[in-house]
Formats: sequence, structure tokens, C-alpha cells
Amino acid sequence: MWLVTLLLLYSLQEVHSEDVGSTRLYFVNASLQRVTYSSSVGVSLPCPAGGTPSAILRWYLATGDDIYDVPHIRHVHANGTLQLYPFSPSAYNSYIHDNDYFCTAENQAGKIRSPNIRIKAVFREPYTVRVADQRSMRGNVAVFKCLIPAAVQEYVSVVSWERDTVSIVPGNRFSLTSFGALYISDVQKEDALSTYRCITKHKYSGETRQSNGARLSVMDPNESQPTILDRFQAGEVYAGQSIELPCIAGGYPSPTVRWLKDGRPLPSDARWTRRLTGLTISDLRQEDSGSYVCEVTNSFGSREVSGQLHVIDPLRVTLSPKNLKTGISSTLFFTCTVEGSPEYTITWYRNTEPVVPDQHISIQGQHNDTLQITAAQKFHSGAYQCFASRKGHTAQDFSIILLEDGTPRIVSSFSERVVNPGEPFSLMCAAKGAPPPSITWTLDDEPVVRDSTYKTSQYTLSDGLTVSHVNVSSPLIRDGGVYRCVARNSAGSAEYQARINVRGPPRIRPMRDITAVAGRNTYITCRVIGYPYYSIKWLKDGMQLPDNHRQVVFENGTLRLTDVQKGADEGTYLCSVLIQPQVSINQTVHVTVKVPPLIQPFDIPSTSVGKLMYIACVVSSGDMPIRITWHKDGQLIVPGSASGVAIETKEFMSSLQISKVTLKHNGNYTCIASNAAATVSWERQLIVTVPPRFVVQPNNQDCIYGKAGVLNCSVEGYPPPKVMWKHAKGVGNPQQYHPVPLTGRIQIMSNGSLLIRHVLEDDRGYYLCQASNGVGSDISKSMILTVKIPAMITSHPNTTMARKGQTKELNCTARGEQPIIIRWERGDTVIDAERNPRYSITINKKGDEVISTLKLNPAERGDSVFFSCHAINSYGEGRGLIQLTVQEPPDPPELEVREVKDRSMNLRWIQRFDGNSIITSYDIEYKNKSDSWDHMYTTRNISPTNNQANIVELHPACVYSIRMYSYNKIGRSLPSKELTISTEEAPPDGPPMDVVLQPMTSQSIRVTWRAPKKELQNGVIRGYQIGYRENGPGSNGQYSIVEMKATGDSEVYTLDNLKKFAQYGVVVQAFNRAGTGPSSTEINATTLEDVPSEPPQNVRAISVTSDEAVITWAEPPRLTLHGVLKGYRVVFWSLFPDGEWGEMQNITTTREQVELRGLEKFTNYSVQVLAYTQAGDGVRSNVLYIQTREDLPGPPAGIKAVPSSPSSVVVSWLPPLKPNGVIRKYTIYCSSPGSGQPAPSEYEANPEMLFYRITHLTRGKQYHIWAAAVTTAGRGNISAKVTVEPAGKVPAKILSFGGTVTTPWMKEVRLPCSSVGEPAPTIKWTKDSEDSAIPVTADSQRQILSNGTLVLRSVKAEDSGYYTCTATNTLGFDTIIVNLVVQVPPDQPRLTVSTTSTSSITLAWIPGDNGGSSIRGFVLQYSVDNTEEWRDVFISSSERSFRLDNLRCGTWYKVKLAAKNSVGSGRISEIIEAKTHGREPVFNKDQPLLTHINSTHAGLNLQGWTSGGCPITDLMLDFRPKGTWAWQSLKANSTNQLFLSELREATWYELKMKACNSAGCGNQSSQFATTDYDGSTIPPIKSARGEGEDVKKLFSIGSPVILVTLGVALLFIIRKKRKEKRLKRLRDAKSLAEMLISKNNRSIDTPVKGPPQGPRLHIDIPRVQLLIEDKEGIKQIGEDKAAVPVTDTEFSQSVNPQNFCTGVSLHHQALIQNSGPLIDMSDIRPGTNPVSRKSIKSAHSSRNRYSSQWTLSRPSQSQSTASARTLTSDWRTMGSHGITATESDSYSASLSQDTDKGRNSMVSTESASSTYEELARAYEHAKLEEHLQHAKFTITECFISDSSSDQMTTGTNDPADSMTSLSTPSEPGICRFTASPPKPQDYDRGKNVAVPIPHRANKSKCEFCNLPLYMKTDPFFRKQGELHDPCPAVPPREASIRSLTQRAYHTQGRHKTLDPAKQQALTLGHSGLGSLGASSGTATLPQRTLTMPSSNNAATASTSSTSSNPPSSNKVGGSRDSLLESSSSALGRLQKQSVGAYSKSYTLV
Repeated sequence: MWLVTLLLLYSLQEVHSEDVGSTRLYFVNASLQRVTYSSSVGVSLPCPAGGTPSAILRWYLATGDDIYDVPHIRHVHANGTLQLYPFSPSAYNSYIHDNDYFCTAENQAGKIRSPNIRIKAVFREPYTVRVADQRSMRGNVAVFKCLIPAAVQEYVSVVSWERDTVSIVPGNRFSLTSFGALYISDVQKEDALSTYRCITKHKYSGETRQSNGARLSVMDPNESQPTILDRFQAGEVYAGQSIELPCIAGGYPSPTVRWLKDGRPLPSDARWTRRLTGLTISDLRQEDSGSYVCEVTNSFGSREVSGQLHVIDPLRVTLSPKNLKTGISSTLFFTCTVEGSPEYTITWYRNTEPVVPDQHISIQGQHNDTLQITAAQKFHSGAYQCFASRKGHTAQDFSIILLEDGTPRIVSSFSERVVNPGEPFSLMCAAKGAPPPSITWTLDDEPVVRDSTYKTSQYTLSDGLTVSHVNVSSPLIRDGGVYRCVARNSAGSAEYQARINVRGPPRIRPMRDITAVAGRNTYITCRVIGYPYYSIKWLKDGMQLPDNHRQVVFENGTLRLTDVQKGADEGTYLCSVLIQPQVSINQTVHVTVKVPPLIQPFDIPSTSVGKLMYIACVVSSGDMPIRITWHKDGQLIVPGSASGVAIETKEFMSSLQISKVTLKHNGNYTCIASNAAATVSWERQLIVTVPPRFVVQPNNQDCIYGKAGVLNCSVEGYPPPKVMWKHAKGVGNPQQYHPVPLTGRIQIMSNGSLLIRHVLEDDRGYYLCQASNGVGSDISKSMILTVKIPAMITSHPNTTMARKGQTKELNCTARGEQPIIIRWERGDTVIDAERNPRYSITINKKGDEVISTLKLNPAERGDSVFFSCHAINSYGEGRGLIQLTVQEPPDPPELEVREVKDRSMNLRWIQRFDGNSIITSYDIEYKNKSDSWDHMYTTRNISPTNNQANIVELHPACVYSIRMYSYNKIGRSLPSKELTISTEEAPPDGPPMDVVLQPMTSQSIRVTWRAPKKELQNGVIRGYQIGYRENGPGSNGQYSIVEMKATGDSEVYTLDNLKKFAQYGVVVQAFNRAGTGPSSTEINATTLEDVPSEPPQNVRAISVTSDEAVITWAEPPRLTLHGVLKGYRVVFWSLFPDGEWGEMQNITTTREQVELRGLEKFTNYSVQVLAYTQAGDGVRSNVLYIQTREDLPGPPAGIKAVPSSPSSVVVSWLPPLKPNGVIRKYTIYCSSPGSGQPAPSEYEANPEMLFYRITHLTRGKQYHIWAAAVTTAGRGNISAKVTVEPAGKVPAKILSFGGTVTTPWMKEVRLPCSSVGEPAPTIKWTKDSEDSAIPVTADSQRQILSNGTLVLRSVKAEDSGYYTCTATNTLGFDTIIVNLVVQVPPDQPRLTVSTTSTSSITLAWIPGDNGGSSIRGFVLQYSVDNTEEWRDVFISSSERSFRLDNLRCGTWYKVKLAAKNSVGSGRISEIIEAKTHGREPVFNKDQPLLTHINSTHAGLNLQGWTSGGCPITDLMLDFRPKGTWAWQSLKANSTNQLFLSELREATWYELKMKACNSAGCGNQSSQFATTDYDGSTIPPIKSARGEGEDVKKLFSIGSPVILVTLGVALLFIIRKKRKEKRLKRLRDAKSLAEMLISKNNRSIDTPVKGPPQGPRLHIDIPRVQLLIEDKEGIKQIGEDKAAVPVTDTEFSQSVNPQNFCTGVSLHHQALIQNSGPLIDMSDIRPGTNPVSRKSIKSAHSSRNRYSSQWTLSRPSQSQSTASARTLTSDWRTMGSHGITATESDSYSASLSQDTDKGRNSMVSTESASSTYEELARAYEHAKLEEHLQHAKFTITECFISDSSSDQMTTGTNDPADSMTSLSTPSEPGICRFTASPPKPQDYDRGKNVAVPIPHRANKSKCEFCNLPLYMKTDPFFRKQGELHDPCPAVPPREASIRSLTQRAYHTQGRHKTLDPAKQQALTLGHSGLGSLGASSGTATLPQRTLTMPSSNNAATASTSSTSSNPPSSNKVGGSRDSLLESSSSALGRLQKQSVGAYSKSYTLV
């Protein structure tokens, strides 16, 4: 059963769209949307739509108006083609010639329309195209553009370009872009000799135009940033097309182009092509949209071009479903799918009419892309179109819809069947309709309900077929019966039924009574169930049915009653079912019949207004009650006065009464009767007639030809009257009227008026308006239409020719309504014949035409323009355009010389104006300048296509005159300007003579020769070319060429930079202006030998024995020997364990192997091998390290044995001086004489132990003890024997040994002093100082351990010396002396310059002291004088000279040198300056500057420049006509000759030349004048009348310039005066410095024991750039009248060193700038200040001033080393509101210079005199110290460097060594000084000076001992000094604590006034100030932590600072920021306490 059902379903699925039929519509060309045509040509446009069968094609305007024919203007052919005819400008009508049209196609399928088509006519407009002159640099790209007027740019395109009348073929260097531009790449000089024209063509008229000729100015390359020459713009392009994005730039060097898209480089795609013209993208895609950037860059800058590209996909529209046939009342969905770019709009049409949403139609979707039709009706059929539009582009698609009656029909059903109970069955019903129906099921008229018994389903297939199933899974008897399926939709319903019998006892279900309607059919079903049964019968009134024809009983037991009638069919019916023979079952049903109303038909007669009307509606039958109502036009009639209707209703009738009929009573009247059975109606129309009458009568009317006109005629009546128009031609009495033919041009409007869309002349005459409606008689009214003709030009010539000088007439014919005015225009200017007698205008009338004639007498060249005649009357204007061409003989060509040779010349010409006639030929004439033109030579009939010619067979060095003619059809031109040309010289014909070669060095050969024979020179010999080549193996054989200028008959030249020891062949050629002559015979010479440039190869070392090694190597490459190999040298030296080097030795050999004998055993050696030639030693090989083998050790260097107890002794020893290996152990021997033991006792000790205790000895017995060392080679020699005797009480003995200890500086050193004794001895260390010994005490740097070892931390040079350790007890003492040698970096070398050349500088030096360690090498630094880019060269320690090669010629260089040992790099030498040979170029006055001059060119002699020994790299020229401002610039690449072209004839020029080489630039200026056109010279410039005005202008311009110049000069004089003063100080300072330097009579790097050797001062000032002129100078503080300098006498006088505590340096305010923190320029080196390198490197980039320091030193009588102090001062000036703080610079003089490379890159080095200038400045500042004569100085703090970090730590507070650590310049640290105030009574005398701030409250001692010597001369201080209080030695650590309490952090470079209220914010806490008892705060500042108490604790802090505090490790950062006092808030209180204002502090470095 199920299988059968599925097969049935499959057979029913017919999934296909029903075709609409053979009728269809289509588009031929749907993409046609724009048509542009020429008004002189016209256009024919077929309709783009069509249909099958043939469709009706119509054209419409976009407004929907029909197209009508306009004679001779517009016509629509029968085949649908729209034709627009050519027309004159006066006939132009924008309604016709510039409008949107569309075409429709219509047949039975529907009606479709095309997209709007823009049709536009283009007039023949006058226009010209032009090209602008361009400029470009040689090698760049030139861009020419054709400039087309905007009015015609849309229609005119560039078709080609011409170069000198010859078409340019793209390729090589010429490119034509898609947008019509011409690109010339790699521009050359000859490109400037041509003219360039563009040729355009009008797309629609076909007219061509030629532009003017443009020129290209070619400039020499000039370094410049890129300039954009052509760029692209943002735009939109359709996908699939190609686009060219132009991006062209000029500049030098030639810029590079980089393209970016959306900020990223272009993707790799074959569609992207980078061309010269820009970027070309083919086959555009939408993803190509984006932002495009073209970057052009060269070394001088960059430019960019950007634009947005939008790629638009063409719109594509798909409408679905395509074609559809469906039923009425269906719901339809149309989907419009649009592909392409977004931002479109969608419009819907049905049958070409816009779709308007209503109750059936709705438009949905975001873009209105869905159209829904619900309950579709028949009128919804037709063609539906979807239009998508975007910016003028439209796409569409359409669909044909056919709607038919959609009443459902059953197409498949089930049949009757019998089933058993429980046997499942399925029923299927399929129906089709439109819309698809829904199916319901009933069983015996009862709905089938879906439950557990019944399963129903329903679905609709794609073709609209609806299928429904009922499944009964377990049927019972009650499930049998009649099953009915009913298919319903909005169009109707259909049903099908059949019986399903379920076996079982039959029975009848109860049946309900039925009500039937009379006249209709009724079905009665017998609801029997069960099976089988025999029959079903129906009975009524005992009679078996059927008993008449209206009754039918079906087999399934259903009774049908047809046309039910009340009397016959009403009653009770009996259903009898025979279930067994003679056994039946019965069931009854009652049928009631209802009778519907029946209206008796009636009619309504027509009537007229004002009559009575009575209408009766009678119901002839039907069950009562009956209700009767009336409707008019579908609306219920409400009786009353408003409607004028009365209604009277009775039981079965109703009447409608109208007392007075009016027009409003017209309409359809309906009588509706209803009862319980049905509702019926009867409808008829009431017509109220009204005869026609005029509302608006026609009147006579005027219309304008070509315009629209309306003939008014409006009528009314009922029925609406029909209006007919008739026309009678003529203007007299109308003869006969004819109906007006109604076309698209003429239409009757809805109100009856006649519309004429385009009035013609034939439309004039009588018109009759006639109206009728069948009521009464017709009415009519006539009128006269007069057509007014606007003025129009009917005849004129389009183009015409005229001869120049002749009379020319131009005629124009016009017609139209009189009067007509005719106006003539020339171009855009109205011609006024009265004012211009050359024009005359005449007017003639001929009939209705007016003829105007314009006469030109005579015609001129300027008349070759467009003339237009304008006809004007009251109704319009017409125009006629005439192009007049005036022909004449051509202008003479512009002749120029392109090239001149010795026997020929190349001429070039430009034909500017051809006389408006084609050039036919050219003639060239030339002659000797001295001859007349009667003796000329002629070249005739040169082709007009040529623009150049060669004149041959000329004589060299001869002067010619040349002229030229051009010809056209009119005649010959005038002669061109004469050119005077001189032929060139010829190359020499002979070689130079007597060539001789002489080798000079290993890389140079001198060449000498004589000039060629005079008769073979062929001109003046300008110079020579020397060719040289290497003739050795491997050379390429090609000559290298150098040039030199001729100097005389004998010449000499030196070839440099040749290969060493190589053979060269040399030839010489002479040249003149014409070229180079033959070369001399090649001569060979060999360069001298040189040292090898590479070391021997494969150097190897093998240790053979403990004292012998073998060194082998291979010969260096032959090419690097540079001479004959003489032998090899092996250099070797030992490396000791302490890092020192042994003596350097060398062995010379000729073999490639050497044996080194007599080496130290078990010692590391460094070995280098070099090769040498006759010239000297070559390059050494890399250092090779080797170690000799182990051997037996030597004896211990010393041995001691001392008793330690009655039974033991302690033995100590020193390691062997020569261990000869690794000591494995020591053996100690002990023997007792006379003990009888044959062998001594042996004891072993670890190699680390150097002492041993021997026990179990006998008291009082002597023992012999000795020791030996043991290595892997065996036991070595024994030491000396010592005798010892154990004792009970032992005097003090020292086990350790004395001697010399060597160590690098800044390391920790331990000096052992182990002792024994009983009682235990005490240890004391002393250090020898001159004649006394100073006890060594423990401090932060020194420590004595419990075992007696002395520990020295961070040793420095002053720690060197003899240290004595003494061990003492009650029984005796013992002493050892240790000589400590501290190694320091080496001293600076003395650097000198030995020789220089053009490319090298040879340096020599003498090393300084090595600092106690052998020198490892040298670092040479050099830079160009005006730069700080230093380069490093590393040199071997054995070298004492070096040559810097490859330097720039004629350039100053700065050089400095530093030595390096095992400790580090030493001080840098003095910076010396040296200059390589060479100077800037100079022009030889004996050489002519200009070679020749004509009217447009000038030749320059560049060979007049002498190079100065350095090759000329740049030649620049500037020239301008005299009297003008702008200079023209050229850059020459050649050094021979240069031409200036495009000069003005007969003009004086100014010329400036500049030649540059690496040494500088030379200048040469001159004046010259070009000749006249005939070659004659012009006189000098004379004064003209207008010169006075020029002078006034020049004065007005020059006055401000003169004033500014005078101001600058005055400023210069002032500065010069100041500079002279500064130079005087400099000279004084130099003398002082030289005197001071001479006192430095010993080296500090070597420890010296003994008395000092006299006074000394060491000056060491880094090179700095002093900005002395940037400020006004020192701000005066008080009076400065008695400045006392520090003289040599004061340095040398014998003064108590405690009274000479300080030297002074002050800060110059002129150096105060807005800068960062003050940078200490010193390095962590002896005598310099430690500083954070990080600070230096971070600060130097923004710093614009530098610090420099100086130190004054003198010997001390109480200390063994000289004291050295540097004072730096922070000045402050008093103000009324606080203290004004200024950042200061410091000057320090130290014993060594900075070697920090970071600083070297910052410091600007100058000449050696800057050293003295610095001293002069410091000297000037020191003089200001006299203002401090009322104060005293105190050391307040010291900072000692920590070599392991970039910070500084505070010093010690040990009084015994407080100044020792600072006593020599080798101490790296900073001490801070302060000055105390004067006494109260002396306050006034110091109130005008800057006084220092006090740091101590205890003033009882040494108030003034710290003052400089020259301050103590003041009587005030001398009196105070009688107290005789020696200078106290303040511990630096204690001093630092004092100073920290008074310091604040200063971060600003400018003057800053500190607000007293803000001082508390700077108060900081410090851990080392706990004893001060002051409350404090803590803050962290950049790079440095500072502490200070509150201001009210200042005195307490000062007092407590004198106490001794334990040392602590406080650190302060290395930045040298200025430090400010914070106690200014207590200023007033301090003054009350008679304490002077604090204003000065000092720092000792």
C-alpha cells in the first residue's frame, strides 16, 4: 500500500515552470544609455527593445510625454527608429536636442521600457588648443600637456603629437599617455632645440586642431628635492577596464618612485605595471579600490601624490521569477538581485508605469528589492521591470506574469475500498490552483481531527501542487464511511469523496436535520458503517427514491436533490440499509426548504435636470420577513434633504423618489432584498443629461515657431461632451475646415484645449473647437492662430579663405518676424564698424530675408579667427559661425646652429608660422662673412618635412654667414636672421715628443715630455691625456687616463696611487678644442719597492723543550710583497703572570722556519712574524701564543726560621723566582749537627702554604733548616740553610718577606706581615715620606688585619712608596720593608707631523712615561677639522710613526694619540692639526674666459681653471642679462668647454663661475655681450631717459638693504673690538700658561721617594668650544677695580702650606645658557674627576656649552706629595625677594685628559690656541675673587671615586690622612669649599659684593686662612691673621656631611629665584645626620640624593659637623648639576645675627 502511494506521488511531481507561451519581449541593446552627436551630422537611434510576435515600438521623453514628429528636426520611423536630423544653431531646442528619452515595446505579453537614454547634440564651437613651454633638468622627465578648453574637453581628445612637424612615434624616450600627455624621459640638451605640438580631434564633428609650438628648456642637473610634474586624481572606474595613474617627478639626483596602496607596498600582481608614465592597472577589480600613494624620494627630500581610486562593478540586475503563469488571488514575490557597486536605488515598473504600493502591492527590503503582490487580480498581469540606478548608470531586468482563473481542481484522489479492522490504510488527495489551495478532510460530513487514530499531513510542491494524506493506522468499524477532501483557495473550492468500508456489523450513524435553499442542490448522505451490507435505499413518505428527475441516489448511498423546491422536497427522508436478506436497519433525517427573495426586474429611464423621478423595487416571492435597502454607487442611500431622495418601504416593496433631479443624481442604483434564505439585488443606472456649453471659449492667439502652444477651449455637459478641433489653412476667410490630425505633436488635452508641442509655420490659420454629447445641439467656436517666426540664420559659409592685405566679404542671410537686427562678432568681441574703419557692414532685404555683409579691408593675420553673425528679433535669436583663415607667405624660419665641426655644420630651424598654408620647401644660403651675398652658396628645395640640414665641405676655422627662406603656396618668406658661425679646429696630427719616465716612490712615476711639432698641433694645445696601464700578469691591458692642462712647451706630471713595485706602460696624447691627437710610443717603468702589505701565512709555533720552540710560516702572497723579499723577522716577547711583558726580541732569517733557544722555562710567549723588503718591515702576523714546557724549579727566593716555642720553630719561605712549572709541593729539611742522624728530617707543605711549623724539637739545640720546591719535572735546587734554636721566650720576629710589590691602580693590595714571638708582638705599619715615616692608620681605604696584613683598597699613584712593618715585643723587634709600585695608565705621547701629501699625513711621536707597565699599543684618532666624526686607528706598541692614507686633498685634519698599557688607555696627546697638499681652484688669468660668442650662444673655456692640486669636482655657472634680477644656473660635467644657449641677441650678460674641489671653491666673474643678428657687436650699456625712475626704484629697494648692512657692519665692529680685547687676554694667558707649564718638572706616574724637586704646575684643559660672544659678559657684582692676578711669584714663594689651601676658579656668566646639567668633562683617571659616563652620553646631545677645569699645584713642606686643588664657584646675586641662583660652569686643570669616547664625540676641538683662551677665561674669572676679601674658606665635603661604579662616595674623616688622599692631582675626587661671613662691623664694606654662605658656627679658628694669597693682602684680613691659627685639616667625610646639610638640587639652566617658602620642600633627610638632632624629610631627586635639615637647624648642623662621626658609605651620583643652598628662608634672621648674606660656594676638584 505504501509503495503504491509513493509511486503515485512521484508520478504527480511535474516540477517545471509553465511557459508563458510563444509571446515574449526582449532587449536588443539594454546598455545604451547615452548618445552624443554633432548638430551638423544628426543621429539615427533604433529602439533597443523588441518582442515576438512583432511588438509595437514607441519613443517617449523621460517625463512620459509621447514623441511627436517635428518636420526636418525629429521623426520616428515605422520600425521604431528615432531620427534626429542635422540642424542649425538657431533651430536648437533643448526639449528635443538635450533630453532623456526611452523606448517601449508592447505586445500581448506586456509592455517593457528601456533605461533612459541621454541624447545630446553638440554644436560646432570655436576653440583652440595650446601647449605651454616646459622646463626640465637633463636626465629628468619632461611633461607636455595639451590644454583643451573646458567647454569642449569632453568631446575633444589628443590623437597625436608632433616634434618639429614630424609625428612622434611612441617608443625610445617618448611616451604618449592614455590621457593625452607627452612624456620625454632622460631629457637631453638636443630636446631643447625642437618644438612640440599636439593634434586633437573632435569626437563627433571630426574636426582636428593643431596647437601652438612649445619649447623645452633643458637645465643642467642641480641638486634639489623632487618636484611633482604630473599627478593622478581621485576617480571612479568600472571594473574590467584599465587605468593609468600618472606620477612623474623631477629632481636631482633622479628620484625613485615607490607606490603604496592603503599604506602598504603594492601586491605582486601581473595586472600592475609600473611604467615611466606611472602605474597602469589592467582588468580592474573591486578589490583594487583604495587609497593610492606615489612616493618620490631622493637624497634631498621626498614628495608624495595620493588619491582615492573607486573601482565600480557595472550594475547587473536579475529579476526572479523570470516568466510565470499563475492563478488569480495568488501571492507573488519578485526578487530583484543587484550585483555591482553599492549605493544604488531600485525602481519598479509594471507595463512601463511606476509601481505604486496599494492594498495588493507592497515593496519591501533594505533597497526596495522585493515586490509582493497579495491576492493578485487579473489586472496585475503584465511585464514587471526592476531598474537599479547609480550615478547615471542604470541596469534592469524584467519578468512576464500571466494571471488566470485559479479555482482549485482535484487532480488526483483515492478510490473506494474495503479494509479489515486493524488493517492500516492511507488516503491521498492532490489539488492544484492559484494560489495553491489548502485541503481539509471530513468523514461522513464530520471533520477529521488529527489524533491517535488519524494522522494527517499536507505539503505543496514547487509547481503549486498541494498534496494531503490521511493515514489510519488501526481502523475500527467506526472509521468507515464517506471520506471527503475539500480544496479551497481565494478563488474557490473543489471536493472529492469516496467510501471506505471497514468490515464489521453494519450500522447507521445518527444524522442531523438539513436546511436546503430552494432552487439549489442538496446532498443527503446515509452514514452507514460496517461491511458487508447488501444495499442502501432512500424512502420518503413510504416511497422509494428516486421518484422524479431531480432525485439521484448514488451507489455509496448519497441522495442528491437538484433544484430543491419547497413543497415537493420538504419532509422526512428514511435511509434503509439491507445488511442480511430480509434484515435491514433504518435512520431518518428531516429536510426543511427555505425560499430566497426574488426581485421583479425594473429599468430607470433617462431624464433631465429639474424633473421628477420614481423608482419602484418589488419582491415577487420569498419567505418572509424580507428586508429591502437602496444603494447608490455602492454606498447606502440615506434619505433626506441632503441627498434629495425619499424612500418608502412596505412589506414586499420599496420605492425611491427624487423630487428635483440634478446632475449629482447620476449613478448606479441598487435594490437589495434579503431573508433567512439568501440576499439578492437588482442594479440600474440613472442618467441625467445636460447639453454642452463653453466654459472657456477659443480666442485668437499668437504662437512662436518651434515653441509649444495651447489653443484654449473648455466645455462641460453630461454625458461629458466630446471635443473636436478642425483647421482651415490660410489667413483670409476660412474655406473648408478639416479635422486636426492628432499626433504626438498635436494632442487634445483633458479639458478640451488643443496642445501643439512644436509649432510650425503650417499650423497658422483658422481653428474651430466643436463639442457635442448627444443632448441638444452641438456647439462650436472658431479662432485664428498666428505663428511668429523668431530670427534665424538660414545661410552662411562655415569656412572661408582670404589673402592677407586683400578685401574679404562675409555674408549672412536671416529670416523671421520683422524687424530683424544682425550683429557681427569677432571671437567674443562685438564688431563696431563705426569705431574700426577696417570693418564695414551692409544690410540688404530680399523678400522676407535679410542679408548682412561684413567687409574686411584689408584682411590681416589676426583675422584668422571665428566670426559669428547674430540675427535678433522680438521672438528669438539665431547664430551663424564662420571660420575665416587669412593666408599669407610664411614667416622666416628661426635658424640655429646645432653642431659646428671643423669642416661641416648641422643647422636646425623652427617654422613658427606657416602663413596658414602648408610649407612647400626651404632654401638655405651661406657665404664667407667677408663676401657679399652675390657670391653665396645655395641649397634649394629642401623638403618641408625636414627641420635640419648638414652643410659640408666647409673650411676649418673659417667664419660663415648663413640665412634661410621658407615657401608656401602664397609665396616666399623674408630671409631669416643671419647667423655668423666659425668652424672648429681639427685634432692634432702629431704625438708629444721626448717622453721620459722616472719612478719617484713605490706608488708614483714622474712623466716628462715636450709638445707636438707646431705644424701638427692644428690649434692651441689645451692639455694632455696621460694613459697608463699595468703590464704585469693579470692586468686587463686597458689604459687609465688622466688629463692635465698645457703649461708650456715642456710638461711634467706625476702618476699617483699606482701599485707598488709594478711595471707600467705610459703613453701621452695632446688635445686641443677639437679633440685628441695620436699617442706617443708606450714607454715602461717600474715603481719603487715598498714594505709587504700582508704578513706571512700559516704561522705556527711548537714548544720543543722547556727553553726552546720552533716557529714555521709560509711566504705572503706575491702580490702583497711589493718588492723583492729579503727575509723574515720573528718578533717575540714573554708574558709574565703579573701581566707584564718581557723585553721584545727579534730574529732575522731568510728561511721559513726559526728555532727560538734560551727561552724562559714554563713561560708564555707572544710571537709575530713579518716579511721585509729593501723598503722595510711589512705587516706583522696576528699574535701567536706559545708556552714553554715545565722544568725543575729554582730554589725558593728566601727562607726564614724563627723559634715559636721551646720545642718548635716556624719556617717561612718565598716561592722560587723561576718556578719553571706549576709548584706541586714544598719539601722542608731539618737537621741537627752532631745528632748522629745521617739524613735530615723531611716535611712536605702544600704549594699554597709558604710557612711550616716544625715541632718536637729540643730546646737550646741548634738546627739547620732549608727547603726545595717540587714540580712535575722533579725537585728543584735547595734554598740557603738557616740556623735556628728553639727557646722559651722568643723575641718578635716577622715571618713575611719584604721586597717590591707591583699592582695596577684602583685594585686592592695586601701586604702581609706575619709575626711570631713570646709575648705576642705588636704590629705597626709606616710609610716613608721624604725624611720621615708616617704611621699608617686604618680608614675606609686602609685596613690592618689581625694577622698584621696591610690592606690597601683602590690604590692610586700616591700609594706607591716604601712601607715598613715593625713587629715588637718586650724581647725585641723585627722589621721588613715593602716597596709598593702602583701602575697607572701611560702618560700622553708627544705627537708631531713629519710629512704630508695630497692624500696622506705621516705622523711621528715620542711616547711618554709608561706608568710602570709596558706599553701595549697606541690609539690614533683623526677627523676632518670642522667635524667631530672621529675615526680610530690601532697601532703596534713598537711603532713610532704612522701614515694616514686616503685623505681628502687640501683638507685640514685634527689628530690625537693615546698610549695603552695593561692598566688602560693613557692621556690623549695634544690635538694637532695638519693639512693635506692642495688648494682651491683658481682661474688662469692668461686663459680667455669665453671662446666664441654669437647672437644666441656663448662658449666658455673651462680649461682655464687650475685645479690647485685637487681634482675639480663641481663647476657651477650663473648668468643673467644685465639689469635683471633672476640668475640662470648651470652645472657643468665637463672641464673642457660649455655652451650657453638660448641667449638674447644683442644683450649684455653678467657671468659668475664657481669651481670647487675638496679644498674649497674658487670664483670668477665676467661680463659679455651677444652679437646682433648679423654678427656685429654692440656698444656698452649707456644711460637711458628712464634711468632716473630706475634709480628711484633701486633706491627704494636698496635703502632698507643699506640700513641693514650698516647695522650688521656696526655690530661686526663692536664684536671685533670685543674680540681684540679677548685676543689680548689670550696672549697674556698664553704667556702665563707657558710659564706655568715649564714648572711641571717631574712625572707623577712613577712613585718618587725623597724630597720634592721644586714647585710645579700641570695644566691640562680639554678642547672645548667657548661661546663667549653669546652673552653680554660677566654681570658685575660690586666694584671690580683692584683685580690682583695669581702670579708666578705667588706660586713659588715659601708659605706655610696650611695658609695656601686653595686655588680659585669662577664661573663666567657669559657661559650660562639654557642647558642641561653641568657635565664634568674628566674621566676616572689620576688627577681628574670621576663622572658618570651615562650622564655624559645622555647629556651631550642637547648640551650647547661645555665645562673646562684647571688645577693649581704647589709643593708642601709638611707632606710628601704636592697639594692640588681646584675651586669651582656657584655665583648668586642678592635680590630683594630671595636668592637668585644661576647655573655655572667650572674650570679644572688636571694631570690628565679625558679619554671617554662618548665625550670626544661631544667636545668641539679647535686649534691649540683654545687652551690658552680657556686659561685666559679662567684667569679673568679668578680676578673676581677679590670681591671675597671679607670672607673665609672652609673645606666642607669631599667625594672620592669608586672605580667599580660611575658614582662618587664620600671621603674619610680620619684626620691623619684627611688631605693625603687629596694631596696630589692623581686623586679622583671632588671637595667642596664654603666661605664664612665677615664680622658684623665689617658687613657694610662687603654689602655690595657677592659673599659666601657660612657652613660652620665655630669661627674661633682660622677664619681667613683658606683665602687665596692675593686676598690676604687686604689690611682687614691681615689684622685678623695675627691670631695665627693654622689651617685645619678637615676630614673630607666630615666636610661632606656639613656640605650636604646645606645643598639643594638645581635642575634649571636659567636664573632662578628661590622662594623662601619653597625651601622647605627641598629639605631632605640623610642617614648620616642622626647626630644633628634635626627633624628632616626625605626626597629622591634625579641622579643624586641630597640631604639638608630645616633652615632653623642650620647652626646646629654646622656645629655638630665638627664632631667625629663614624664612616659610612653614602654615595652621590656622578652628575655635576649645580648645587644650591636651601637656607635662604633664614636670610633675614642670619643678618640679624650679624652673619653676612650667603652668596658663594666653591668646589675643590
